[in-house]
Amino acid sequence: MRNLTPFLTRIPIKGDFEKAREEVWAFPLVAVITSLLPTLILYLKLPMGNLLAVLALYFTIGLLHLDGLADWADGIMVKGDRERKIKAMKDVNTGIAGIFAVVVVLLVQVYSLERAPFYSLYLGELNSKYAMLLALATKRPLGKGLGAYFMEGMNRRSMVVGTALYIILVILILVSYPRATVSLLGLVLGAYAIHISLKNFGGLNGDCIGAVAEITRAGTLLIMTIVQ
Repeated sequence: MRNLTPFLTRIPIKGDFEKAREEVWAFPLVAVITSLLPTLILYLKLPMGNLLAVLALYFTIGLLHLDGLADWADGIMVKGDRERKIKAMKDVNTGIAGIFAVVVVLLVQVYSLERAPFYSLYLGELNSKYAMLLALATKRPLGKGLGAYFMEGMNRRSMVVGTALYIILVILILVSYPRATVSLLGLVLGAYAIHISLKNFGGLNGDCIGAVAEITRAGTLLIMTIVQ
């Protein structure tokens, strides 16, 4: 986990990038770290806590996944064959589809947290990181970038351990707040994002995995807010 944390967060600790892919099982544990400060803000009910929590989240995890979401949306929305979609996703210039996707995801999170329970961002991050693990488990790399690099480190043991950790960390909340079970539906949106990626691009790269993470978290928060 020590080697994976610097890659998934902006926390200034040293890690061996070459060993990070051996720790993909720890994705759910990283979610505990990334959601700690935002959850504390929500728990304390600070003024404009919903906005501050989202800012704290991205201060912790950085904007890499949001950038991936923008590129992914540009590729998805382009009309044409698979090659054209991949070319649009890899274009360094962000199109209107990418900007729209980022704005929507940010707004959904900010406004959802205005009414969602304080633990919702914790569950959203758990779902987000576990959805990334599911994306890696497809073993369908697109190109030879970061997505392929981490997929090479993905195996059955990592999936089993990661799933066990996810279940344990979710149960910690469900024991006290049974209604939070609805948060599990957020994974359906993550799975759908994976499906859309495979259908449009034929595989997954870092941009796709980042998009899966953002869509899963935002979807989880929206679902929890609707139920609450």
